[in-house]
Amino acid sequence: MAAQRELDEAKAEAFMEKALGDISGAMTIGLCHLGDRLGLFRDLAAGGPAGSQELAGRLDLNERYVREWLRGLTAAGYLEEPEPGRFALPAEHAPALADEPGPTFLGGVYQLMPAVLAPYERLIEAFRTGGGVRQSDYPDILWDGMSRFTGSWFESLMVHGGLSTFPHVLERLERGIDVADVGCGAGRALIMLAEKFPRSRFTGFDNFPAQVERARANAEKAGVADRVTFETVDAAQGLPGRYDLVTTFDVIHDAVEPKRLLAAIRAAVKDDGDYLMLEINCADRSEDNVGPVPSMFYGFSVLYCMTTSLANGGAALGTCGMPETMVRGLCAEAGFGSVARSALDDPFNVLYDIKP
Repeated sequence: MAAQRELDEAKAEAFMEKALGDISGAMTIGLCHLGDRLGLFRDLAAGGPAGSQELAGRLDLNERYVREWLRGLTAAGYLEEPEPGRFALPAEHAPALADEPGPTFLGGVYQLMPAVLAPYERLIEAFRTGGGVRQSDYPDILWDGMSRFTGSWFESLMVHGGLSTFPHVLERLERGIDVADVGCGAGRALIMLAEKFPRSRFTGFDNFPAQVERARANAEKAGVADRVTFETVDAAQGLPGRYDLVTTFDVIHDAVEPKRLLAAIRAAVKDDGDYLMLEINCADRSEDNVGPVPSMFYGFSVLYCMTTSLANGGAALGTCGMPETMVRGLCAEAGFGSVARSALDDPFNVLYDIKP
C-alpha cells in the first residue's frame, strides 16, 4: 500500500480555524436577523448605548433574550461594551446594520438567509433525484428580503451611479418614455424609477402571481399606481407591446429559458430603444470566482437561483452563470447589436446598456 501522505499540520490547523469561523459566522447571521427584525440595531443606533434591561424595556422585549443577544454580537465584534453591562453599536457599523435604505445596508440579506433554508429537505431530495425547489416552496419573507436587499443599493448605485454612464437613457426617462421591467418581483425597482422620473410610464411583468400582487400593493402605497402597472406574464412567451426601454435586474441568470427570454426582450425593444440588463459581477472563468463574495453567490445559487430554474426543467445558469462573455454571446444570439458595460464599480452587480 502506498504510504499515507503526511499531513501539513499547520495547514490543517489553519483550515480548522477557518471552518470554525464560518460556523461562527452562520450563527452571527442568525443573531443579526433577530436584531434587524426586532429593531434592536435601529434602537441602539438612535438611542445610544444601553444595558439589556433598558434596551428590552425600550422595545418591549424579554430581557434575558436581549442580554444573550447583546453578548453574542459583542463576542462576534458587531457590538461593543464600553463599560460593563452597557452595549453600543459603533457608528461605523450602523450603515450596514441600521441605516435603511443605504448602499451598504445588509438587513435584507440577513432576512434572506432563514428563508432560503426553509425548504432544505426539498433541496436534499433534489440533490438525489434531480429537479429543484419551486418559488412557491419558499416563505413570504424571502420576497420581502429580496426587495429590501436590492432596494438598499438600487437608488444609490443604479439611479445615481450606473445610469449616469448612459446619459441618453437618463435624458429619455426624464423626457417621458414607455418602460417595461421583466421579472419585476415586488416592484421596488420600477417604483423607485417612477418616483425619480414622473413623466415616464412603467409596466412590470412577472410570472409569479404572488409577487405581482405585492408589487401592485407597493405601488399603491408609494402613490405611483397612476403610472406604474404590473401584470402576470411569462415573458419568455413574448411581451404585450413594444417599449422604449426594457429592464431586467438580476433576472436572466435565474431564467428557465434565458435564450428564449432574451429573444422576447429583443422583440419588445423598439428599434431606437435600449435594454438595460443588471447582472451578477462574476469572472468568466469559474476558477477565478473565489473569495467571500463568490462564495456567497454560489450559496445563493444552490439555495435559490439554480434550483428554482431546475424545478421547471430550466437552463440553470446559476448565480455566476452570466459573466460578461456570456452576456455578450447570448445578446448577439438574440439579435441585439451592441453591448456597453457601465463604469459602475460594484462588487455585486454589472449594468449593461444593450441596443438593437
